[in-house]
Amino acid sequence: MLTLHVAEASPESAVLVDGATVAALGQYEELAAANPQARVRRWPGILTPGLLNPYGPEILESTYHPDPREADTYGTVPIGGERARALFRADPARLGASARRGVQRLLAHGTVAIAGELRAKAVLEVVKRSGLAFAARPDRLPGPVSLSPRPLVLLPGLTVGGPARFAVFDVPDRASLVREGAATCVATVIDGRLVYRAR
Repeated sequence: MLTLHVAEASPESAVLVDGATVAALGQYEELAAANPQARVRRWPGILTPGLLNPYGPEILESTYHPDPREADTYGTVPIGGERARALFRADPARLGASARRGVQRLLAHGTVAIAGELRAKAVLEVVKRSGLAFAARPDRLPGPVSLSPRPLVLLPGLTVGGPARFAVFDVPDRASLVREGAATCVATVIDGRLVYRAR
């Protein structure tokens, strides 16, 4: 089924998706007229190729993402350092569950690819199932480890026939995205699937 994604502030960057691939790129009006059968998804803000988070191991293997049911004990903020390592040592099964929640946090920040060498089998399985792509780490890492690193690392532009992997941010332009960060994400698409949608 064809799906046409368009964001209000970037109608010239509409994306027609056919399954897991990009079928066409261009002005929304032109793509809609040429593909009247396509389902249309309208989003606020701008549509971009999506983000690379270079801190895959740090976020998914060295950080514990508490289950909401554990909020009374561990709070809701990710836990790092020795406290996270102690939690994983006490119960190794926590690592896979934490990685699943960590991946959801990455997707909620427009991340479609991660970098860094993952070593834990449970984490690798979670990432592969999610559809997140693997990429090389940039020569210079941006700032501290973050779900919204500064500066943001945008992936190269989408191409017709390439993977339908992109994100939408509720900002008026790229300068605002750089200033406000990846927490403005409203939708993330990987291999044509809507893997995150803001409520």
